[in-house]
Amino acid sequence: MKKTICVMLAVLMLCALAACGAGAQRETAETQAPAAPAVSSPAPEAPAPSEAPEPAGQAPADSAEGRRDVLVAYFSATGTTKGVAEKIAAIADADLYEITAAEPYSADDLNYNDRNSRSTKEQNDKSARPEIGSEPLDLSGYTTVYLGFPIWWGEEPRIMDSFVESCSFDGVTVIPFCTSGSSGIGRSGPNMEALAGSGTWLDGKRFSGSVSEADLRSWIEGLK
Repeated sequence: MKKTICVMLAVLMLCALAACGAGAQRETAETQAPAAPAVSSPAPEAPAPSEAPEPAGQAPADSAEGRRDVLVAYFSATGTTKGVAEKIAAIADADLYEITAAEPYSADDLNYNDRNSRSTKEQNDKSARPEIGSEPLDLSGYTTVYLGFPIWWGEEPRIMDSFVESCSFDGVTVIPFCTSGSSGIGRSGPNMEALAGSGTWLDGKRFSGSVSEADLRSWIEGLK
């Protein structure tokens, strides 16, 4: 009898333990927070590519739209005249136009000690007309043109003669300026005026490459 009771008690205890274990498993399963679903963040938009601004004061070659009424046109083989031209354009609120050679000048071409150098031969030949590489320029709409160049062998480079002969300066006031180490502007202005055959040409002025903005401003204001 006692043995039977003991067996029954053992069975009851095993059942109770099994029930507790199942309840614990259910509680754990119900209270455990589900894993958060993976969310892929949208890729950030790539910044829009910035558009390169047009050079300030760059003159349109084939259209008068958006132009100012003042232009600085210049030829610069070494960059000296370019620096002065850019200062003048900033002071005068003018467009810029660079006269370039179809065949750029090398250092050997500019060797004034070599009588056979390209520039020496050109300057010794008043009929020489180096080809221009920059886009043709229509001066329509401009009332004033500052015309810049270096002094080569006491005069304007022959490519300037090519330029003035290719343009119509009707109704335009032309103001020549040059850069040099010491040589003056000489007859460069009258030479180009005769070749151009049009426009109102003022006396030109020579500047060093290091001329100050104050001096240029004083000159420009004195022209008015």
